[in-house]
Amino acid sequence: MNLHHPIAIVGAGLGGLTLARVLHVNGIEAAVYDLDASPSARAQGGMLDIHEDSGQVALRAAGLHQEFRALVHPGGEAVRVLDRHAVVRLEEADEGGHGRPEVERGLLRDLLLGALPEGTVRWGAKVTGARPSGEGRHEVTLADGSTFTTGLLVGADGAWSRIRSLVSGAVPVYSGVSFVEADLLDADVRHPGSAAVVGGGMFFALGEGRGFLAHREPDDSLHVYTALRVPENWISGIDFTDADADAAKAAVLEHFAGWDESLRALIADADGALIPRPIHALPVGHRWDRVPGVTLLGDAAHLMSPFAGEGANLAMLDGAELGEAIAAHPGDVEAALTAYERALFPRGEAAAAESADNLAICFRDDAPEGLLDRFASYRRAA
Repeated sequence: MNLHHPIAIVGAGLGGLTLARVLHVNGIEAAVYDLDASPSARAQGGMLDIHEDSGQVALRAAGLHQEFRALVHPGGEAVRVLDRHAVVRLEEADEGGHGRPEVERGLLRDLLLGALPEGTVRWGAKVTGARPSGEGRHEVTLADGSTFTTGLLVGADGAWSRIRSLVSGAVPVYSGVSFVEADLLDADVRHPGSAAVVGGGMFFALGEGRGFLAHREPDDSLHVYTALRVPENWISGIDFTDADADAAKAAVLEHFAGWDESLRALIADADGALIPRPIHALPVGHRWDRVPGVTLLGDAAHLMSPFAGEGANLAMLDGAELGEAIAAHPGDVEAALTAYERALFPRGEAAAAESADNLAICFRDDAPEGLLDRFASYRRAA
């Protein structure tokens, strides 16, 4: 007998889990499929600033805001901006306003997972394709050859979504910037110079076409993102394995000749392998015509660079609003999806435009002046 789910969500990231949780709060069952073998199959990334007007709205809709508050990293909203000579150009302490409190992505994901009924997420279930099967239904195929059908298919499966092609021909394109991630462990003891430079929260050291972004994590490690304007194929010419970490560090540091040694140390002294991450984005304003029985959320819908800090926040808000729309239109999937996408498209477009603009100003010829101006504009708006 063919397996059928009234609602199937592809992807157990923050957006997909928020959708499943909001549906559960409203007495609606959903099945979540994820390619990872288990919740702990891979690291979940670093710190996230959860915004008062998006991510926190979603957590309230999920009934988890109080539990979230217990996970917040004290001091994580502090900000430092330096130039290439390590001169501090801006320093703001964490005043405890909690407009954008910091939390570890993995802890937030665990919170959402723990708030779902056992068995909601099907782990080790990689979706390889989906096709319409009539009357708004879709048939989804898994890597093991099995299939299921669903009355509502939600693509919450990230940048390289398998579900996106059902509604759109758009594909992510390279932004022109690549990150190289690094960790400095037990920083106060083992890397005190780097710990002092980064400070207690978010850190930027920017110059023309390059820079360092970092944050302190609750375990006192430093997570560093080295950003470079390089060709898309630059990463493929470097061995980023553990066995050749020194060579990879040297290749990255070639781009930082003349930078202060305290900044170069963020890569030179890193523990373990460096992790390359080219940054891709969907076109600003990505949208699609209403396709019966299917929609997208999060990066699948509006992948953007991380320079507005909106990716995880919007994914969660998308999930919450979609869940509430489904609950508000019982038995009418198309009305729910129409209402959801009416808000989704302009919100995603605005955030993607801001992200693309911020990426450009962060690496201007006069960096970090553009970022300093942007922070000043945020303060004026507040």
